[in-house]
Amino acid sequence: MTAMAAMDSVISIVVPCRNEAAFIDDFLDSALGQQLPDGVTLEVLVADGRSDDGTRERLAERAAGDARLRVIDNPARITSAALNAAIAAALGGTIVRMDVHTTYAPDYAAQCLVALRDSGAACVGGPWVPVGRGWPQAAIAAAFESRFGSGGAASRRTDFNGEVDTVYLGAWPREQLLAIGGFDEALVRNQDDELALRITRGGGRVWQSAAIHSRYAPRASFIALFRQFHQYGYWKVPVIRKHRLPAAPRHLVPFAFVAVLALLAVAGLLWTPAWWALAAVLGLYAAAGAVNAVAVAEGSLQQMLGVVWACGCMHIGYGIGFGRGLIDFVWLKRGARDSATRLTR
Repeated sequence: MTAMAAMDSVISIVVPCRNEAAFIDDFLDSALGQQLPDGVTLEVLVADGRSDDGTRERLAERAAGDARLRVIDNPARITSAALNAAIAAALGGTIVRMDVHTTYAPDYAAQCLVALRDSGAACVGGPWVPVGRGWPQAAIAAAFESRFGSGGAASRRTDFNGEVDTVYLGAWPREQLLAIGGFDEALVRNQDDELALRITRGGGRVWQSAAIHSRYAPRASFIALFRQFHQYGYWKVPVIRKHRLPAAPRHLVPFAFVAVLALLAVAGLLWTPAWWALAAVLGLYAAAGAVNAVAVAEGSLQQMLGVVWACGCMHIGYGIGFGRGLIDFVWLKRGARDSATRLTR
């Protein structure tokens, strides 16, 4: 049997999970219902982070009725540790990551396998496609995939095929994934971006295929969206510190924006024209947000205002989080692993 044939014979889907009782059955139906090529078998490994809402019990019930499903314990309760535990237990030569709050095309895993074969990349994935129901989730989804909201990331373009700096979720040849050390368990967030950065800095390629289809359910409130992006910004700092450079310049823009706003606000206490400059910067940002909202929002004025506000939550949340990360990881020299432990207790 060739190495490629061995890789193709089993696909292992790895899933981090904690307290997902309301969603776990629908997810498992989708994951276990993946349509694979002849001769390829499937296993689904769910790494549960000590759920206490009935998720663990439901997983045990489903696993008892389907030998393809295995439940892995994740006492660390963070995504990177969950993924590493599942990968270590996996039998497949191909690892496909899935998350509970995403819906997948029936050929999702099969298309990941095709993309790995055809591209020769070390990591492949599909575009990040958010879909919201009702307001404000639909507005958040529109902001999330807009060029203004995402900074022009290729991973948000549904028609893009080619090399990218990161992909949504991801799929890897297991041997290559283990060879580079798996996911960094010191990171609570951005562990997927850091892994992709390690791959590209090591000479590998990360590839996006438009044929890999999934739909992501974004946060359903502006507060939750702000918190999400605050964490993204915070955990981007140890990633940049580890690799000495950001994966892309756009990762620095939200912090620069927030820093300018803060400096102008403080300067205004001593020099009145700084207040006018602050108002001008905010006005330009609001105008750009409004133009973006008109282009991407569907329907009412409320929806357009929601898109503007969602972009603000994303950019300012990320920028403030990045600033806090600079304080913790650079000024106070706190280790990423220490912060991960502190935030998950």
